[in-house]
Amino acid sequence: MTSNSPVSVPDPAPVDVPSRPRVLVVGAGVIGLTCAVRLAEAGYEVNVVARDLPLETTSAVAAALWYPYRAFPLDRVTGWGATSYDEFARIAEATPAAGVRMRTGRELLRTPGEPPWWSSAVPDLRPVSAPPAGYSGGWEFATPVVDMSVYLPWLTGRLDALGGTVTRHALAGLPNTAPIVVDCAGLGARLLADDDTVTPVRGQVCVLEQVGLTEWLIAENTPSRPIYVVPRLHDIVVGGTAEPGDWEARPREETARELLTQARALVPVLAKARVLRHRVGLRPARPNVRLEPLHLPGGRLVVHCYGHGGAGVTLSWGCADEVVERVRARAPT
Repeated sequence: MTSNSPVSVPDPAPVDVPSRPRVLVVGAGVIGLTCAVRLAEAGYEVNVVARDLPLETTSAVAAALWYPYRAFPLDRVTGWGATSYDEFARIAEATPAAGVRMRTGRELLRTPGEPPWWSSAVPDLRPVSAPPAGYSGGWEFATPVVDMSVYLPWLTGRLDALGGTVTRHALAGLPNTAPIVVDCAGLGARLLADDDTVTPVRGQVCVLEQVGLTEWLIAENTPSRPIYVVPRLHDIVVGGTAEPGDWEARPREETARELLTQARALVPVLAKARVLRHRVGLRPARPNVRLEPLHLPGGRLVVHCYGHGGAGVTLSWGCADEVVERVRARAPT
């Protein structure tokens, strides 16, 4: 005997689908974007919030030559720098569209000395054989040069492809709307992390048209005015200054004249290069880079990663890898 009564089928048992842990990254400079990319690659849901979008940050002003500068402590900087050097070399070979190139150049010194403290991070460091007048020696090596006008959009695109976002949002303090916050606010950490040990070191540069220059140069001059010439894909960056405690964001005409005069004396071909613009960036200096986790009530985690001085690009991938390790210790994917 059959029945036309409907058969009752029990609801299926709920299935536990683990959601990706959410991380909020504060700051859209090279440190913030690199941390965001590494976290997204590790499987986290990543959102970047910042007052300034990537091409408005201090990172966008940087000549972006891999070179440890005004960042401490030295041992950790060397380790972070070595990791970053290797990653930039890989990007330069595998992804030319990212705007990274390996270029050979020279660091000129007025007095002879031992190899630089970070020399173990560089595969091939050799003495300069014939320094120009006024210099006693120096070092020659190949290093990554990063065109930030290309690289920052590339990083942003990489994050977008991984499902991350970048949103403009001015903050009065570190947000409490996510279980994990990574603080890459740079100079903004003075306010957001209530850290007055973060201070500006003003850097002014001139951007010239590219006239076929391929080798970079750093020349020891004065503590507040090292001379560097960094050829990028479509222009040449001439710098710079290192003025602690100076908040002036507008270029100074007298400084620009001195930079160009000194750079053209060392690299005469620059006399043919048209000046495109003058720019200023405020480096976020600190006695030591702050990279540490803070565990807050309610299970929240804040990982601070700021105070990279003049070495944000140089330390970016090494610091990002350590940030992922700190976050994983709290919230494995």
